[in-house]
Amino acid sequence: MRYVSTRGQAPVHDFAGVLLAGLAEDGGLYVPESWPHLTPADWRALRGMAYPDLAARIMQPFVGEAIAFDTVAAICRAAYTEFRHPAVVPLVQLDTTLFVQELFHGPTLAFKDMALQVLGRLFEHVLATRNERVTIVGATSGDTGSAAIEAFAGRDRADIVILHPRGRTSEVQRRQMTTVQAPNVCNLAVEGTFDDCQDLVKAMFADAPFRAELHLSAVNSINWARVAAQMPYYVAAALALGAPEREVAFSVPTGNFGNVLAAWATRRMGLPVARLVVASNRNDILARFLTANNMSMRPVEPSLSPSMDIQVSSNFERLLFELLDRDAAATAATMHDFRQSGRMAVPDMAWRRARAVLHGFRLDDAGTEAEISRLHKTTGYIADPHTAVGLAAARALCPGHGVPIVAVATAHPAKFPEAVEQATGLRPALPPRLADLMEREEHYVVTRNDLGAVKAHVSAFARRNL
Repeated sequence: MRYVSTRGQAPVHDFAGVLLAGLAEDGGLYVPESWPHLTPADWRALRGMAYPDLAARIMQPFVGEAIAFDTVAAICRAAYTEFRHPAVVPLVQLDTTLFVQELFHGPTLAFKDMALQVLGRLFEHVLATRNERVTIVGATSGDTGSAAIEAFAGRDRADIVILHPRGRTSEVQRRQMTTVQAPNVCNLAVEGTFDDCQDLVKAMFADAPFRAELHLSAVNSINWARVAAQMPYYVAAALALGAPEREVAFSVPTGNFGNVLAAWATRRMGLPVARLVVASNRNDILARFLTANNMSMRPVEPSLSPSMDIQVSSNFERLLFELLDRDAAATAATMHDFRQSGRMAVPDMAWRRARAVLHGFRLDDAGTEAEISRLHKTTGYIADPHTAVGLAAARALCPGHGVPIVAVATAHPAKFPEAVEQATGLRPALPPRLADLMEREEHYVVTRNDLGAVKAHVSAFARRNL
């Protein structure tokens, strides 16, 4: 399997190459040169597998010959040993055709663990094979940071620097990052939004000498390996609900578009996915695009679901590349104009192609709180704000018709205790291993939203460890 950039001017890599590269050198994102396709018989053969074995099988076509399959299988088995549920990604039925797939049973209580527990071990294997060391730089709107730190803390061949928007994550999310005491972990609290943090990370990667000197790598969903490691749970849900003989739909709370892109990729591989609902909060750029072809930037507004407080969804570029018939020049020009003007001009035919599968939904804070309350009163289920948005979207846009709809639960409700308590009167408790989180000492540096200042912090930290 080979990978090409969505902007067409970066070197072609194998899976190990894109794993370490993260962002392509031309500013684009890596995508498979061709899409693997599974037949109905292939899908049926995956039924009944334990989740780690299923994950390895789904990832294998994307890994290709870069890493031996036995190694990938061993990595997947090790990655999911500490998940708190034996099914890893259990399905909970809430109504006749409405299900929740819980993706928060990993060490940091969020769906990001599903991929990052795998990525940490993949990095370790590839870096040891090559006798290399990297500096991982990432931006987080809340959950990626803690999951990435959990996956890389204490590893010998990687330092990790995570940028988070100061004051724009929940306290639990922040403390899960800043209370980790490992010499290879650095947290930067940026005076700005997640989009600002993401732009700073991309700017560091665009500085070729800086990137080369510090051996920068990324574990945000700009890294293709993240997307590949997220595909298996969609397959697991679909197979459990009757695929390939039966279609299934998914509703995905969406910020940076990587999670729903993974679901789209399984459909591209032949999984019978009838529709995908892109569930947004008040930061509704994706919902506006899918409803009216209006991809225009607005200021980021804080919400009850901070992991979705994003206006520039990086992974949308991968979908755009496909919608434009893999025209790298057109993709690069469209993305350049978008960053210059704040509005993306997507041809009507490409937009309609997206609309054939993807459907947008928006829910504000009042609606989110009402949905958490309604769910608890009618089903007894307690959802975090992000999951509540996804469930509201599922009820609104996928009303029955015999096709099961799965809303992915992206975070444990205890990560957002104030919002859940306000809606239900109950304050969800953290699991025992995190019970003392609020008493742990924090370690982070507050920095200006300034590229020079952030680069100085990253450089000093990486050099100290070298």
